[in-house]
This record gives sequence, C-alpha cells and structure tokens, in this order.
Amino acid sequence: MTQPERFKGFGRVVILSLAGFVPLASGLAPLASAQESVAVRAGLAKGALPVDDPNAAAWSQVQPSQFPLSPQVHWQNRIQEATVKDVKVRALHDGQQVAILLEYEDPTEDPDDAAALEFMVGDKKAHFAHGQPMLQVEGGPVNIWFWKNKENKAVDMNAQGFGTLKVQEHQDVKAKGAYSNGTWKVVFSRPLTTDHPEADTQVKPGEFINIAFAVWDGKKDASGELREKGSQKAVSSWWYFRAEPPPDYSPYLYAVLAVGVAAGFQFVLIRKLKKGQTA
Repeated sequence: MTQPERFKGFGRVVILSLAGFVPLASGLAPLASAQESVAVRAGLAKGALPVDDPNAAAWSQVQPSQFPLSPQVHWQNRIQEATVKDVKVRALHDGQQVAILLEYEDPTEDPDDAAALEFMVGDKKAHFAHGQPMLQVEGGPVNIWFWKNKENKAVDMNAQGFGTLKVQEHQDVKAKGAYSNGTWKVVFSRPLTTDHPEADTQVKPGEFINIAFAVWDGKKDASGELREKGSQKAVSSWWYFRAEPPPDYSPYLYAVLAVGVAAGFQFVLIRKLKKGQTA
C-alpha cells in the first residue's frame, strides 16, 4: 500500500504548498509531492544526539517544519479556541535513537502545560483523533508520546478510539521540556525500533510514517478550572515523518573503481607499446 492510499477516508487534510496552506476536501488523498513538502525529516546527528536537552546547539542546525494547530472538534468535549496556533518541529537520529523537538509559543508557564506526539501503529490506517472510527476509517491503534510540565517526563500510551487511552506497561519514551521567554521547547526521544511492534510505532530510516501533534495550555480560568484538558486541546491532522537513511556512497566507490580499472588498463597498454618499440 502506498503512503497516499493510507490517507484515503481521513477528514480534513491540510497540505503545505508553495503558495501556502491549501485545505483539501474530505476524503481526498494528498498529492504525491506532499511527502516531500510536509515531512518532518530526521537527519543523522553529527555528534551526540541531544535526547535530553531542548536547548542543545545541535538543534539550531536543523531546519524546522511548521504545522498549524486548531481546537479538537471530533469529540463532544471541545473548546472554541486554543492558545497554541502552530508548532515548529525538528528531528534527529543517530541510527539507534530518534529525538523530536517541539517548539511553540505559550504566554505563561503552567504546571499543566502539556504536549504530545501521535503515530499510527503498524499498517492499519487510523484517524488522528485517537484512532477513533469515523467516515470510511474503521479505526486503528495509535501510539501517543505524552509530556506534562508538572512531571517533566514522558508517558508512552496507546489508544484505539475515544475513551480507550491507556498507559503502556513498558515505557520506552523519554521527554524533557524547557520554558523561556514565552516559548516551550520539548524534546521526545526513543529507540527507532522496539520489542513491542503491536503497541509502538517502528521508525525505519528511509520510510515515511504518519505523525500528529497536540498541545494543552495548562492555564486556569477565573474559577480555577483548566482552560484546556483531556480532549480540549490544540491538535493537528496527520503529517509525514521520515528518518533519513545513511548516505549511499556506492556510486562514488564504483566511479573510483572504474577510474582505477581504466588507469590499470592504460598502464598495461603503455608497457606493451614500449616493449614493442624496444623490440
């Protein structure tokens, strides 16, 4: 199954084009070029992977991808407006682990500020709203990496529809956040592959997988209630994620080999010609 086919039947999909953000009608698959234009690309890290440092210098060398967020509207507990409007995403990997950095503006730092990454599990397509069955999509399992400021650590979870969210027995994901000047930076990290493919998304360098984002503003209103909690949050639709494979230097090796063979042939030919002249 091709990547675009996996997106048939999803709700509103937004594709980043050269002209800006272009909404597509419900049920349409992204254009083939979408894989190139909207993917978060995790390049190979030069040096140590910054798995626990959102402010590491290595992140400044990574080109960010920016995605719009909007209030979650697929579940009855919803809000009309979310604080966070978009999120910048950077990613790196070292062949063993992957690190993904989220950066977004939030006017205040609050204990209940939170963010999450979501992935499909396996080949079964799932809606970005917790894998909830809707439209022509039956619903499939999703893997959620959740972080909250209060604990400043990750929780590895699964869901297959609203009301099914549960914490995994095994915890492979780590996360750490840092707040400064009205901006959150949160880095998530995990091994590229795990021993639990039925529950965890598997990241194979060179392959596109699906990724979505969610953010909660943990500020309280005048009555002391959280403005955003549970399904009341800012979310994105599915986008693409790709861990870049190691560089393929084989064409250069073949070129060097060809030059070597040609040089050797020329050397032998010249020697034979010289011997012939001497005779």
